[in-house]
Amino acid sequence: MSTIFSADTTLSQIYSTPEFSGFAHRLLPIDLHMSSSSTLKQLSQNLPWYSTYTRTERTVSIFNELRTRASQGQEIFFDIYTAQEQKQDPSKRNTGLVFFKGKKNHKTAIVSAGGAFQYVGAIQDSFPHCQYLAEQGFNAFALIYRPGARTGSRDLARAIVFLHEHANELEIDMTGYSLWGGSAGARLSAWLGSLGTQAFDEPRTAQPSTVVMEYTGLSEVYGTEPPTISIVGTSDWIADYRVMQERTRKLSTYSIPADCLVYNGLGHGFGLGEDTAAQGWIDLAINFWMDNLDTAI
Repeated sequence: MSTIFSADTTLSQIYSTPEFSGFAHRLLPIDLHMSSSSTLKQLSQNLPWYSTYTRTERTVSIFNELRTRASQGQEIFFDIYTAQEQKQDPSKRNTGLVFFKGKKNHKTAIVSAGGAFQYVGAIQDSFPHCQYLAEQGFNAFALIYRPGARTGSRDLARAIVFLHEHANELEIDMTGYSLWGGSAGARLSAWLGSLGTQAFDEPRTAQPSTVVMEYTGLSEVYGTEPPTISIVGTSDWIADYRVMQERTRKLSTYSIPADCLVYNGLGHGFGLGEDTAAQGWIDLAINFWMDNLDTAI
């Protein structure tokens, strides 16, 4: 394996990494059209809506871990659309699942990053979550989707079906799976949890046992939601925490298990909340998920 990635590693070096051949561009927020000479540090500092909380050292550790996993023979990227589908619709070539493998046949989480449906902010909003979940033994997949409410929902629906169809060969347990997301990605997770894969032109699958929603302002409630936990900050100028508190209350009126974690002073896009008041929220979310494993229908 070549030199270990650092804060000064350029995007061009990521693109040319042999272990990432065929999908390197999908590990990075290509819709931002950043210069290939930009470094991982510069990328971390210039993510719209996320740069305040993005930790360069976390970004670097993720790319090093992914390359190590790949060099050890683990398949870390999966296309969710066939070659024929990608040929018919070239936009589907920019989708896929990045796999952070946990314990064999352990539970599965699918994480969708935010980015205001303009880009996929996986570096702050799904890769760190997946890295942490895998450290706890869970099999975690970060969805790289086509920015857009409809296209993103369809890509998440396809990803859910793909993982159900390939669970045995991937050695993952899809019973009681969970959907996670931040900002726009939280909306995708909520919509799929409430409406199901069949609402987005895919075969029906089991409902997730839990939806984890981070810093979004979604108010709609159908009464068909799975157990849902929301994580928000009081200083978020994009997503008002009170909207999620009210949504949590509405879910409870349908006897749906629901919780809302509110952190004083935090703004939008705090990710894992490292070195903030929200540090440790992900452990509370995991506990919520484990408490509701048997609720999927």
